[in-house]
Amino acid sequence: MTVLLGITTVLLFIMGTAGVLLKRNPLVMFMSIELMLNAVNLGLMGISRATGIIDAQILVIFLITVAAVEVVVGLGIIVILFSDRDDVDVDNINLLKG
Repeated sequence: MTVLLGITTVLLFIMGTAGVLLKRNPLVMFMSIELMLNAVNLGLMGISRATGIIDAQILVIFLITVAAVEVVVGLGIIVILFSDRDDVDVDNINLLKG
């Protein structure tokens, strides 16, 4: 069971990394980053279950809270980019530069 959970965690993280590196759409990149964060949470839960230490589960609760805040801020930025520009290619975005 623990080996299967570890394999699932690694596969989810690799899929998220591939999505960030290969796609140029900011929404897809954002979803891939969230997938990577959820893979880390899944891995921490597996480690916590395998070792019997509850501290990792408490850390996962805090990470889920941080992820919720990240979603709000990230989606706000993405909505502004979509509404102001016709082209949403990440390579062409320079609105946030000072």
